[in-house]
Amino acid sequence: MEFRNVIFAIALSFAVLFGWSVIFETPRIEEQKKLQQSETNLKSENNESSTPSVNVEKNISQNISREDAIKSVDRIILENESIKGSISLKGALIDDITFKKYNENINSNKKVTYLNPEKTKEGYFIETGWAANNIEKIPLPNKDSIWRVKGNRKLSSTNPVVIEWNNKSGLIFRKKIELDDKFLFRITQEVQNKSGEVVELYPYAQITRNQKPVLEAGSMSGTLILHDGFIGVFDEDLKEYDYDDIQDKKKEHNAESGWLGITDKYWITALVPDKNQTFKGEFVYKSESFKANYILNKPIVIQPSSSKISSTKVFVVAKEVKVIDAYAESEGINKFDLTIDWGWLYFLTKPLFFVINYLFELTKNFGFAIILVTAAVRLLFFPLANYSFRSMAKMKILQPELLRLKNLHKEDKVKLQQEMMALYKREKVNPLSGCLPILIQIPFFFAIYKMLLISLEMRHQPFFGWIKDLSAQDPTSIFNIFGLIPWSPPSFLIIGAWPVMMGATMYLQQKLNPTPPDPIQAKIFMFFPLFLTIILAPFPSGLVVYWTVNNVLTIAQQWVIIRTTTVKTK
Repeated sequence: MEFRNVIFAIALSFAVLFGWSVIFETPRIEEQKKLQQSETNLKSENNESSTPSVNVEKNISQNISREDAIKSVDRIILENESIKGSISLKGALIDDITFKKYNENINSNKKVTYLNPEKTKEGYFIETGWAANNIEKIPLPNKDSIWRVKGNRKLSSTNPVVIEWNNKSGLIFRKKIELDDKFLFRITQEVQNKSGEVVELYPYAQITRNQKPVLEAGSMSGTLILHDGFIGVFDEDLKEYDYDDIQDKKKEHNAESGWLGITDKYWITALVPDKNQTFKGEFVYKSESFKANYILNKPIVIQPSSSKISSTKVFVVAKEVKVIDAYAESEGINKFDLTIDWGWLYFLTKPLFFVINYLFELTKNFGFAIILVTAAVRLLFFPLANYSFRSMAKMKILQPELLRLKNLHKEDKVKLQQEMMALYKREKVNPLSGCLPILIQIPFFFAIYKMLLISLEMRHQPFFGWIKDLSAQDPTSIFNIFGLIPWSPPSFLIIGAWPVMMGATMYLQQKLNPTPPDPIQAKIFMFFPLFLTIILAPFPSGLVVYWTVNNVLTIAQQWVIIRTTTVKTK
């Protein structure tokens, strides 16, 4: 196998992977789903009969505006340095959260609104409560229950709020809601039993989302490259499900520790049960809504004239790396850092983030940080690349001699192979010698790609000129001469200046490589830079900047190698 064939196969494989993920929905893997469901059934088999289901009422009509929904019920106002919003006293729902530090887009100062009331089309909210096997005998609070505030009515990092609901049958339910200075709610539920009878209740918490989120262009969410949807860690096992998986069939997991939630590219809602309590986690599509919930497997027994408490942690988080890691450590939440989709190359991707973030803090420009990281990577692999390029340079010089041998021995394949091997031995050239360095570098480059794709820290960061957001695609287009013609091309014709520069550098780099001897393969290679330019044009411009700068540095190194490489045959 010739070296060019190897490189072609590798490059084409990556291109097809990226292109398929951008253009098509990721195909579901049925065998994997069956295996996951089998594991779920085995784990939940012994608990299904004894643990009550989370009380899910009929879905409310979703036909009013967000503003009207918020005004329709009495609320607790909440605010800290990171979020603001309110909690509905009807149902005690956390259903109004806005991230104070993040704008919806670069052209607006409107902040990202993440949670919305149930009655809206985009309803997305969190509830906590109690379930019972004999619910018909024990009136329990639900989403229609009106809670009463005791004391302070404004929730902040220094002022918790206590609310209360009386079932008029001897049980008094209280919730103490605390908020830290960032994204964590601590909810302590208390039940006071004045009924004269022993009561057994199961605490639960649930996230409900009325519909799939509308994805931003180029977000890559819901693909092989980036997961969004349901996520959870049950004991030591990370589980991830797409929305379509849950619509097909609910997923259940029993565990002694862990957490679960619903994740987006940059944001996540998550629930963390009390420690040392076994629970059943469930991802389900019900009443035309997506739900992630947990319920304890064993009831809390409340004797007459006594009270019991249960607590849960609720996260509504912007996925800042430092914040997520700090929560994982301070709260002792196993694998909570995996809320950020670092991918299979976690051990490379995450350290690379810390490097580029450090450079960003030094330069105050994420684009310059990308360039510096690219240069550092090229420097790191400089010896390997030299070895690879020197081999390719020798192969290019030997091409006329190889062509002469093929014409001379075209009727004798055995003789041709013997002469070619003798030539390689005489010139100390291994046709595959450039393959290993490339293969070693590919995981590293893919880790950089992944890191730039998922980084909330890069969102809405400018570079220079027309690049106002490195997390979005280049907004210019070659089809209106990069804005010189007053015409806005359709989205599929947005092929910007940076993608064009990337394609041009790929073409130049291709010209420095040996030409494939097969004419058909040579024509395919000729169109390969154009193909990748079209495929990668919708990608975040930060990735295209990285790829372009990497190409330029590669061309410079390869040109020097070619100029200084000679062979005996020449």
